[in-house]
Amino acid sequence: MYRLRGSGIILRYMTVRREPCWVCIHGHFYQPPRENPWTGEVEEQPGAAPYHDWNERITAECYRPNLSARILAPDGSVAETVNNYARISFNFGPTLLNWLERHAADVYVGLLKADRASRKRFNGHGGAIAQAYHHSILPLANRRDKITEIVWGIRDFQFRFRRRPEGIWLPETAVDFETLEILAQAGLRFTILSPRQAARIRPITGGPWTDVSQSAVDTRRAYRIQLPSGRWLTLFFYDGRIAQDVAFGGMLTNGGNYAARLLQTCLEADPLPALSHVATDGETYGHHHRFGDMALAYALRMVEKHAGAKLTVYGEYLDAAAPVWEVEIFPNTSWSCAHGVERWRSDCGCQTGAPPGWNQQWRRPLREALNWLRDVVAILYEREAADLLVDPWAARDDYITVLLEKTEASRRRFLKFWGVSGRLKREDRARIFRLLEIQRHSLMMFTSCGWFFNDISGIETIQILRYAARVIELGGREFGVDLESPFLDRLAEARSNVPEAGTGRDIYYRDVLAARLEGGKGRA
Repeated sequence: MYRLRGSGIILRYMTVRREPCWVCIHGHFYQPPRENPWTGEVEEQPGAAPYHDWNERITAECYRPNLSARILAPDGSVAETVNNYARISFNFGPTLLNWLERHAADVYVGLLKADRASRKRFNGHGGAIAQAYHHSILPLANRRDKITEIVWGIRDFQFRFRRRPEGIWLPETAVDFETLEILAQAGLRFTILSPRQAARIRPITGGPWTDVSQSAVDTRRAYRIQLPSGRWLTLFFYDGRIAQDVAFGGMLTNGGNYAARLLQTCLEADPLPALSHVATDGETYGHHHRFGDMALAYALRMVEKHAGAKLTVYGEYLDAAAPVWEVEIFPNTSWSCAHGVERWRSDCGCQTGAPPGWNQQWRRPLREALNWLRDVVAILYEREAADLLVDPWAARDDYITVLLEKTEASRRRFLKFWGVSGRLKREDRARIFRLLEIQRHSLMMFTSCGWFFNDISGIETIQILRYAARVIELGGREFGVDLESPFLDRLAEARSNVPEAGTGRDIYYRDVLAARLEGGKGRA
């Protein structure tokens, strides 16, 4: 489908510039966690047929093909295969990496190797960046949860890729100032945003501000944002027009045209160095668009063949072209909701092709019910853990090490560091981990996909309600309180667009508790 015919499609109308044109493609690879919280296993999902579940299907259609994407010769034979991940900037959701490690080890190992290869290619800068752990919408989280999500994302990255991340992907690029402050405090260099999230810019040396709202920001530069604390962070705003064409406009029918668009964008810039870069869902390359992995491979090869261009990743580009412009952003915004972050808490009108007459009024009571459950459980956790842990919330941040290492030795080290010295009995030690598991499931309740689609009866919302049910079960047992009744009173206000589905309460009894029964009621 994509054949090597030289780079004439690009060279015909582009002159070689003495200073290189920088090109970076970022892929955000993510799927929500799908495991039954009582068994830890993914159940069969008929919509993913002929595969067992959506993780398996997308792995077959996207994640694995991009490890060895084919470039065809003019006669249709395979001229070469390339590892796309070794040539792009990418992030993988930590919960997805956990699944890949257990169920698609070849893909998991291939991603780690790709990052190591990219560090050689890009002067020590790996292509992989981190992601906030559970893909929750951080502007809608409280500060404590923001910190844990970012800390867990960084620590997961370090554990897997054996280095510190330079940048991080914010779920849905949803951003506020508090989140950026936490990123800067954690020592991260950059994150990537949508062009419509930029408000105004000016040179770092000062001068009048220029309004760049309505996606008017020049995406070919890096920008520094000065934060209220005095810290600063680098922001990249991806090229929204090219991203739109890649995701929805048929750009991947011809990898040569994709390369040409990227090169034209930066070669026309003056002065250089300019960065032409794009960010889309990584699943675009093979799952959403068949043969998209091949189009990506061909585009990358054409950029590499162009004498005036340099394929790069964000960290390498920053070393060569530090920001000379500063930016102010619109807080509480994202890349997939024109109304800020309302898609994850209100009936803002954003949806994925719902039938006529449907609404998303269920989002608000769902968010409020989960917020209530989170807050009540947080109070109980803090009260009960205060006699067991020297700092219950810092201990929660560090709990990711136990989850990653999965060894008795890591549990002992954790207890030795965080446990109240000399006062922990055997039952106390077991209880600490039960309390932390309640917190883990409390964080998972806010996975963004639960609000993204059209109805509360969808599998994504049922999944986050399963995490809520697990919190209710474990919390009720541990704290001796009824969490379920007041939670369901709130959830009953969320009404499905499907008449037979009923309310959130009905869905909880019918579709959520079934998973608990299948997983073994009361299993700890």
